[in-house]
Amino acid sequence: MGRQGDWESRTEAKVPAPAEIATRLGIAEGDLCVRTAYEFLADGRPVQLSTSWEPYDLTGGTLVVLPEGGPHAGAGVVNRMAEIGITVSHAVEQPEPRQATAEEASLLGIQKGALVTHIRRTYYNDQGRPVETADIVVPAALCEIVYEIPISR
Repeated sequence: MGRQGDWESRTEAKVPAPAEIATRLGIAEGDLCVRTAYEFLADGRPVQLSTSWEPYDLTGGTLVVLPEGGPHAGAGVVNRMAEIGITVSHAVEQPEPRQATAEEASLLGIQKGALVTHIRRTYYNDQGRPVETADIVVPAALCEIVYEIPISR
């Protein structure tokens, strides 16, 4: 869209899953996860935040344990999981409007309480197990969210 896109990330391995994340991943509260915080940039300016959680029991000890590290860095959830024999079959996204938290506003350069779209996204394998969940935050005033949905005949 005429802008230079990039991202910055910070990953922590073996982070205990908080209750809500554990529920979304179908694991027990406190089970270990890999958490990656992203800032997506357009022309060097933050335009989207995302915090991703993956169950450590799926990726621990593999070359894909760090989403932005190793030989498969930046390959995305679907391709990274395929590298360890996991087929991702679908994702579910739940968008909702809300106000930005103080931390989100600071990171995005918007006013605290400004409207954002918060998207809860979860990827599932072909047996229905959640393999990744993320909270995505997009400032309503900066971005338009458009979905394209392929139709199989």
